[in-house]
Amino acid sequence: MTSRKVRVRFAPSPTGPLHIGGVRTALFNYLFAKKHGGDFILRIEDTDSQRFVPGAEEYIVESFHWLGLSFDEGPHTGGDFSPYRQSERKAIYKQYVNRLLENQLAYIAFDTPEELEAKRNEIPNFQYDASTRMKMRNSLSLKPQESQALIDAGAQYVVRVKIEPEQTIVVKDLIRGEITVNSSIIDDKVLFKSADELPTYHLANIVDDHLMEITHVIRGEEWLPSAPLHVILYRYFGWEDTQPEFAHLPLLLKPEGNGKLSKRDGDRLGFPVFPLQWHDPKSGEISSGYRENGYLPEALLNFLALLGWNPGDDREILSGCEMIDLFTLENCSKSGAKFDFKKGEWFNHKYIQLKSDEEIAGLFLPVLKSHGVESPLDKIIKVVGLTKERVNFVKELWDQAGFFFVMPAVYDEKSVKKRWKEDSAERMQELIDILQAVTDFSAVHTEEVVMQWIESKEYHTGNIMNAFRVALVGEAKGPHLFDITEIIGKEEVIGRLKKAIIELK
Repeated sequence: MTSRKVRVRFAPSPTGPLHIGGVRTALFNYLFAKKHGGDFILRIEDTDSQRFVPGAEEYIVESFHWLGLSFDEGPHTGGDFSPYRQSERKAIYKQYVNRLLENQLAYIAFDTPEELEAKRNEIPNFQYDASTRMKMRNSLSLKPQESQALIDAGAQYVVRVKIEPEQTIVVKDLIRGEITVNSSIIDDKVLFKSADELPTYHLANIVDDHLMEITHVIRGEEWLPSAPLHVILYRYFGWEDTQPEFAHLPLLLKPEGNGKLSKRDGDRLGFPVFPLQWHDPKSGEISSGYRENGYLPEALLNFLALLGWNPGDDREILSGCEMIDLFTLENCSKSGAKFDFKKGEWFNHKYIQLKSDEEIAGLFLPVLKSHGVESPLDKIIKVVGLTKERVNFVKELWDQAGFFFVMPAVYDEKSVKKRWKEDSAERMQELIDILQAVTDFSAVHTEEVVMQWIESKEYHTGNIMNAFRVALVGEAKGPHLFDITEIIGKEEVIGRLKKAIIELK
């Protein structure tokens, strides 16, 4: 562990919606920073001007606001290392491009896309490197005056890093250990493009990580192949002493089969892969989000935290403070984590149970309003307390508890066939007479009166109670019957019994 203050960054590109894998990466950065009293930084990597999507940056910021993961620094927070958008740091990068060129650690290449394609067709597995660069059009193969003439004429070019072959590059990874790579397998990556005067990911990341004093780069496994080049560039700039420590997280895998989790998996199996609903400004396509699907942010974070990391024991429900306290990179897995979306639903169910009835009632209010229901809050709280254990999502409370607020419009055919007997209408009429005389309509007292009546008449308890439930609820579901009668009240109970007698007799 470095002796410097821990500083980590999450650096998404505003090229579309934030993938749930990116949320997991950001969460691990956040937990690591908070565990070590460090800083969690948002940096927007918008140097790829061709792929920029309007609204994507705002979507990213809103996602983290909903999740409750706050950044210590960033384009919307400020900080001592601003600006935090790479498109606003063009002048900074140009200095470091020139530094590499002056030290002959990079060179200018004028090859057109057509020339590069022709070379790929000519040479199997073509790679722009020490073995091929002198066959291409660049400042190493051309005379200095030829290169300058092309630049003066406005020819577009890129700047490529000059990789020395047959060098041993060592990447130290806090999850995967020491990784050794021969530099000959690394191509001369493009670092800068004259077309838009912007750097590529490879240069911008190195410069920003150094200037922003990043101590740890915690990112997905898919970025592991770029790590050797980053080590080389840190050495080229003479920054070896400040090079961040790497940690490459395991991939999120498909719920079924092999391969990396994709949007297609979510579309096929019916679960979101984005934190918020996304409206694609180009295609008009709308993709579902965890927020709109009814997930609680705490539940989603708890679920994601355990994909590729474990707390060292068999605990599954962890508060934010517990996750911070227990988090270590040493407990991160090297192998991919299967994205069990059903487990995500289970976490949401558990967090609904952990929240107070009052809080869930507040979340249930918009659902009731969407069904045209207005009801006293104390009634909603009581209903939630009786039904929340049956749901994975707050929106499902309507299916489980809507009958508390609205008289059944129809009766479930199977329930009626099984539970409404030939004499049920007659018995329910008798029950109405019994209930009319009840003054204390509390659950305990009403149950006592009804059960005494059933016993005195020697009726079959199950037949009476089953028919009573169908009349009140419309089907064979719901909590304890007399909890229902107490909440909906005497007048409503009798009204529903009368309606059932007419419609079901």
